Amino acid sequence: MRALHADTGYLLYRLGLRSGQLFNTFLQESGLRLRHYAVLRFLATCEGALQRELSARLGYDPSAIVGLVDDLEKLGFAERRPAPEDRRSRIVVLTDGGRAFLRDTDQAGRRVTDELLTPLAPAERETLHALLLRVAENRLD
Repeated sequence: MRALHADTGYLLYRLGLRSGQLFNTFLQESGLRLRHYAVLRFLATCEGALQRELSARLGYDPSAIVGLVDDLEKLGFAERRPAPEDRRSRIVVLTDGGRAFLRDTDQAGRRVTDELLTPLAPAERETLHALLLRVAENRLD
């Protein structure tokens, strides 16, 4: 196992899995999964997005996005609307219900992060976040 722990990519993968498990456990009672949450968080950063944009930005298969948005619409957290620049296209937008859900989950998200990062001091957590952000900005777009 030590050899695996020497590989940074493997550690990131394992921590990502653990983070996803913890978050999915928290979200379970709402009927949502981390993938739904990611769509909601993305929509909170914009005035709406085409489904193909959600697919590209989040790295999900386009067919998965359709199902995720369907689920979010049923819960009243997102809705499809005509795109302002092309009425033949539809954008997905966050609803007031979706915003309220995100506000309600903020504290739980912090608890998941706290559980994962328990061994780190506050300054170390900030450093880790800054480093991960720098890597993500370069590699996740």
